[in-house]
Amino acid sequence: MDRSRFPFPSVLAYIQQGDVSTFNWCMRRKRRQLFTSAGRLVSKTADGPWYVLLPLALWPTDPVLAKHLVLVLAAAFAVERPLYALLKRGLKRNRPAQALPGFESFVVPADQFSFPSGHTSGAFLVATASSGLLPALALPLYLWAALVGMSRVFLGVHFPSDIAAGALMGTSLGVAALELLG
Repeated sequence: MDRSRFPFPSVLAYIQQGDVSTFNWCMRRKRRQLFTSAGRLVSKTADGPWYVLLPLALWPTDPVLAKHLVLVLAAAFAVERPLYALLKRGLKRNRPAQALPGFESFVVPADQFSFPSGHTSGAFLVATASSGLLPALALPLYLWAALVGMSRVFLGVHFPSDIAAGALMGTSLGVAALELLG
């Protein structure tokens, strides 16, 4: 096969160029410091331990639904976490601080690589699985998940395509878990 005619490297270069341009645009925003401060708080809400709050809040009023939500989330995360780790370690995409000379992120990331965003994947997984069982919460949950993704860019630890991939992965796995266990 003639690799010179294979479009994949040029597509990746195009995506990287768009990512860097969009990332730099975010970093130049007039209110970037406000976004960064808010981003720290929003990002923390997508740390794993917080995911138990919704089922716990449901427990007193509907323990059956709370148990079902726990089961759906556990099944989805049982696939998401290993897939996330496999993609991170396999693709080894550098984070902005390593990819962009002179740039320093505003937080220290938990791991070395950037693609996909685990915070975003987890947030969209929770939003999708929870919305499937609690449709009235869909809008606030997806708004929260989108803010988590945006916060990761404004904190300087992810490029926009990392966020898009995390959102797609989390949403897909949330839907799959609902289809399987819903």
